[in-house]
Amino acid sequence: MSEFSKRLQSLSPRSRTTVLALLVSLLILRSRLLDAPGSLYAKLIEATKGKKPGPEDIEDARQRVYIDEADGSKTLLVPYGNKVSKINIKPTPPSVLASSAKFFPLLSASHKPTLSIAFLRQLSAVLKIAFPSLTCRESFILVLHSFFLVMRTVLSVGVAKLDGRIVKDLVSANGKGFLKGLGLWFLLAIPSTYTNSMIRHLQSSLSLRMRTRLTRYTHDLYLSSYPHLRYYRVGLEGGLEGVDQYITADIAAFSDSLSTLYGNLIKPSTDLILFTLSLSRSLGPSGTVLLFANYYITASILRAATPAFGRLAEVERRLEGEFRAGVGRVGREAEEIAFYDGGKRELDILWSAYTRLIKHVNSIFKIRIAYEWTEDYVIKYLWSAAGYGLISIPMLMGRTRSLGVQTAPEVDSDGPDDAVADRTENYISSRRLLISLADAGGRVMYAYKDLLELSGLTTRLYTLLSTLHSLPPLPDITSPTDEIALEHVDVGVPPLSFALADDAATVNPPLVRDLTVRLRPGEHLMITGSNGVGKTAVARVLAGLWAPQGGVVRRPDEVLVVPQRAYMVAGSLLDQIIYPHSYAQFAKSGRTEKELIEILEAVHLAYLPAREGGWRTRKEWRDVLSGGEKQRMGMARVFYHKPKFAVLDECTSAVSSDVEGRMYEHAKTLGITLITISLRPSLTRYHTQLLTLSGDGSGRTTLARVGAAAVRMGIGREIINLEDKLREEGSWRRRLEELDGLLGIQKR
Repeated sequence: MSEFSKRLQSLSPRSRTTVLALLVSLLILRSRLLDAPGSLYAKLIEATKGKKPGPEDIEDARQRVYIDEADGSKTLLVPYGNKVSKINIKPTPPSVLASSAKFFPLLSASHKPTLSIAFLRQLSAVLKIAFPSLTCRESFILVLHSFFLVMRTVLSVGVAKLDGRIVKDLVSANGKGFLKGLGLWFLLAIPSTYTNSMIRHLQSSLSLRMRTRLTRYTHDLYLSSYPHLRYYRVGLEGGLEGVDQYITADIAAFSDSLSTLYGNLIKPSTDLILFTLSLSRSLGPSGTVLLFANYYITASILRAATPAFGRLAEVERRLEGEFRAGVGRVGREAEEIAFYDGGKRELDILWSAYTRLIKHVNSIFKIRIAYEWTEDYVIKYLWSAAGYGLISIPMLMGRTRSLGVQTAPEVDSDGPDDAVADRTENYISSRRLLISLADAGGRVMYAYKDLLELSGLTTRLYTLLSTLHSLPPLPDITSPTDEIALEHVDVGVPPLSFALADDAATVNPPLVRDLTVRLRPGEHLMITGSNGVGKTAVARVLAGLWAPQGGVVRRPDEVLVVPQRAYMVAGSLLDQIIYPHSYAQFAKSGRTEKELIEILEAVHLAYLPAREGGWRTRKEWRDVLSGGEKQRMGMARVFYHKPKFAVLDECTSAVSSDVEGRMYEHAKTLGITLITISLRPSLTRYHTQLLTLSGDGSGRTTLARVGAAAVRMGIGREIINLEDKLREEGSWRRRLEELDGLLGIQKR
């Protein structure tokens, strides 16, 4: 250590300071001092956010999904890694949905997406949703984006002038000026590169914000509850197919197209204005007039050569929706297709849809060949040639004037080299501005094509929103009563909501006519009849899905309809029982898993939690459970919610008769009044009334009490028919043996 001190003392003061600084730096690097600020910051963040969530907290967040807030909003819980992110979602108020309906009148069937006043109205209506106010975050991003677009244009003008100055200093051999210009070049590069990065970032942020805003609005409109039920009626009454393509791909494409188009239109338009103003000073009046003439000629040529890109984009989106729907259908119906071994047939169907899409896309590519050839030739070469001609005007005219006028020689520092340098500076600056001007003009012309494609996407999105808004609310059939009453009701398929009232093609004849039924608690009704007579249609009217074509329907609010095809929600095993309630509602109700086990025992599914791995197991339950298990899960929901009335539409057709009978008896012990739609005579004994729908097409109905003479006679006639068929067994067996002999079939 003493030797080190001696050598340190022998060094010069400057060297000694350098060595000491290196030693201190080494000690800091080897210590944990540099890690201290980061660790302290991490501890501070952890202290402010609370304890780090454990596996149970993350699993609870995944099960809970969201938290209801006091202001009516929901806070989504999004598990990500070892964290749980919280995102507050404010639903669109019904008043806002109702007030915006006036901006979305239906389009005529002959409407084509083009650049017209109709397109501007459609775009304005959609933008009212994407930018709800001038103070929203989207507006702030748009203003900031516009600022950086203008800033980039201003910086481009500065770069052009600085470029000419640097070349001038090179030509005039001004080394000091050249180095100074080079330093300014590097300084100017800092805001230029930052501006370019911010433009790309803000463009992506604007697209994402618009997509989020439009998706939330569309979800709130599409997944509306009673009395609109738009998600159910948009295909039946609205006539709109492939809604999933509209909501997912089309909204994303519209947002990307609009945000990209804004930058591609505002920036070059600003460039055209500022560059033209800058060039007008050097080109003079004649050059400026020729410059505007060049703009007009270019726009006229490209407009004449531009095909209907809007219509082509709309057709492409529609074909993509058909192909996507086909792929989704195979995924949903995979088991049924596999039973029939229909893979090859589905392959043909999908390839047919894909081929139509590819042929259309290829036709667009072929159309673009001629257009892009014209576009590139006009913008790249015609504009370049025009640019050289415009640059030469002030220089050649100035040269001609100087040769035609004899002036006395002047003695100053400006010589021939300085004149050449000045002309070089003007040429370089003007040439860079003209190149940028040509690029801006090209992007404006390209934006015209993008604008046509945007018109097609706008028409698609506008069609979705206008169709959803056009669906009128269903009549409110709920009333403060304890009974279900149908008085002289006609039941039929609802017509298209936007069809003309006098259009006979849209009038659907009723399936059931003059239906009158009154059910009080404890009076169980069974509806029967042959296939296609309207049994399920009656259930849809009772559920409020269809409006009655005539008569009056009244029912209490507590009515639960269980369809034949059981629906399995995405979620855990617990979610399957409590649907449509959420886990948050289940936890708030105070009910326990023990009660759920008792419900599963009542439907003979008590083995499921152990077999599937617990209540919080998340699987594709539609594929995991069998047909009978899914139908019994539907009955488990009835036992969980305990409604006053339960409409059971063939919902136990895949369940054995003994289990079916036990479930019916259990439902009656819970005080649930049953309305059953079935063809099984064995279920009659669980009901007090029997409604038979006529199968002769007249729509007539017959209502009788179970055990009454009419019912006994009907059952008696069925017994007699069965006995007659049994008596003919011998003759049918002998005929079968004769046919076997003719065919040479030998019995084993």
